[in-house]
Amino acid sequence: MQLCWILTEDGLTGTENQCLGVAEALGIAPQVKRIKLRQPWKTLSPWLGFEQNWSFTPSLIPPWPDLLICGGRKAIAAARYIKRQSQGKTFTVFLQDPRINPAAFDLVAAPAHDPVHGPNVIKTIATPNRITPDTLAKAKEEFEQFKSMPAPRVAVLIGGNSKAYKITPDITHNLASQLASLNTSLMITTSRRTGEQNTQILKNALSSKENVYFWDGSPPNPYFGMLAWADYILATADSASMLSEACTTGKPVYMIELEGGAPRIKTLHKNLQDRGALKIFNAKLEHWTYEPLNDAQTIAQEIRKRMKL
Repeated sequence: MQLCWILTEDGLTGTENQCLGVAEALGIAPQVKRIKLRQPWKTLSPWLGFEQNWSFTPSLIPPWPDLLICGGRKAIAAARYIKRQSQGKTFTVFLQDPRINPAAFDLVAAPAHDPVHGPNVIKTIATPNRITPDTLAKAKEEFEQFKSMPAPRVAVLIGGNSKAYKITPDITHNLASQLASLNTSLMITTSRRTGEQNTQILKNALSSKENVYFWDGSPPNPYFGMLAWADYILATADSASMLSEACTTGKPVYMIELEGGAPRIKTLHKNLQDRGALKIFNAKLEHWTYEPLNDAQTIAQEIRKRMKL
């Protein structure tokens, strides 16, 4: 293969990381393209097929890739444009449910909880990601400061408010109390969706507990390092990406329940529980083993098969 592009809407870091995980599973160093759509294509249905080069910023120019891995609604128009301009030579892969006819792509790879089906659709357990034994080993070296924290170490990954879920002060107070009761070291990361109030509740409640690390948002991002050094992982129910990444490590993963829910992500929770990768957090930790997820490799193998690589 000569050339691979990863293409996402500018700002969709999570989607970009999913695409990168697949490219890395293929052993490819891709070119990353981050685009925005101009009007009127920004608001038109991506199925209309009226895309031109001036639809995108920055412009997309040849040489066209042999393989395009993309995700996100605004990448659909660009993928169709590239397929047309390459005279069908570019093999296009879309991650997750495009919510248009999947026949617009050569391959659609969607998690089992996405309601998309077709002869060119493959289903994964969760979402592909960049977690591998090698990335964890490298992260362990890069973030060796966590070594000084006494084992067992718990990575606590806190998302927050979304369309489906809400993290409330009551939930946060309860979580903080549960975390304070653990006889472990804690490595905690929150997000903008957690909210200032909830983040401060956690910090105040755990201020007197020894061996607690809070990421303050300054680079470098210790996320992979936390996963690498963790003996246990806790992640909030709202984030399919965090749960998928956690369950790719092979380490015991506990889900922190939030208020709300949606059928699709609840199906993911059930699939991960049925696989033996996920349990509900109730302030107790136990060790167990399971076969780690490897969804990026599953997709990579299907690409190799269909492209005859």
